Amino acid sequence: MSSTGAGPDLPPGYTAYPPGVEDVDDLVRLLRRHEREARGFPGADSLTVEAEVTGRGATTHLHEVVRDAEGIARAWINCHDRAAGRVLVGVTIDPDLSDEDADPLATYAFGRVEDLGAEVLERRGMEETQLDSGAFAEDPRQQRWLQAAGYTHVRDWWQMVRPVDPTTDAEPPVLREGVEVRRVRRDDGVGMPEEEDLQAVHRMLEESFADHFNSYRETFEEFVNRLREDPGHRWDHWWLAMVDDEPAGALVAVAVPGRVGPDGMARPDNSYVEYVGVHRRARGRGVAKALLGTVIADAAVRGRGAVGLEVDADSPTGADGLYVSMGWTTHYTTQSWHRTLRLTGSGDAAG
Repeated sequence: MSSTGAGPDLPPGYTAYPPGVEDVDDLVRLLRRHEREARGFPGADSLTVEAEVTGRGATTHLHEVVRDAEGIARAWINCHDRAAGRVLVGVTIDPDLSDEDADPLATYAFGRVEDLGAEVLERRGMEETQLDSGAFAEDPRQQRWLQAAGYTHVRDWWQMVRPVDPTTDAEPPVLREGVEVRRVRRDDGVGMPEEEDLQAVHRMLEESFADHFNSYRETFEEFVNRLREDPGHRWDHWWLAMVDDEPAGALVAVAVPGRVGPDGMARPDNSYVEYVGVHRRARGRGVAKALLGTVIADAAVRGRGAVGLEVDADSPTGADGLYVSMGWTTHYTTQSWHRTLRLTGSGDAAG
């Protein structure tokens, strides 16, 4: 796909503009309506949306909100400059709209993605990037729009959850000989971690995932800055695994605020594993199990309700087998849809 800078027109009666802090609540409500319809339950929260629109993460996001003639937010276009050669694409269309009204709005939104993606390319001085979007597995309408916009369904991801019992899960895992798991080191336990440990976490994850699907290089600065954009970021949720005193793996988790359930009762906060990786040279030493056991114990001590994570449905390491054996079950499934964007004049795009 080549960017021309002249995408489809905005349907009559709608207005579009970059959102500000005053739009955050409406965007959260829009996302929650979409999640409830497409997945069965909502999950969006104000902290995450605000961080992307006006907070620490705003510098790497390009947005557009679309409102109808009555001022109701009907669409949100979100392009995240994730790393060199990778733009994450979010297109959310109000599920309350009929296909007759929603289809032209989706056509406009995915056309605007090209323009926003081209801005990312020009800012980075690049000619090509991957547009990486997604859909819930039970959302045929979003899948139809992605296919119509030229995206290809490339992968499924299992979103897994493990309940945490504070009375039985708080004990740290038993480690094999020569294996150690510790938090990244910080002066007196506060402040920024030692850069040596952060570099080791980044290196372990980069090298661990080098042979995985769609692996790409992310610089140390991009990696750390991106993770710090998440409102759930906590330095005491970063662990480094050592085998015979050498870095062998890493796990990065975030705190996820509890939700109010359908019964009106507040749910406890959860932990979510953003990354867990084990270097090839240390596989077979129980490192992954040690890291996962550590985050489970940490969640139990903190009174968290569960630990969530994502796993490639076609993982070459068979990681899902380990997760199932440790109590994780699949909560729902998401899909990755990809397309290549090239600036006009840089050649034909590969889908």
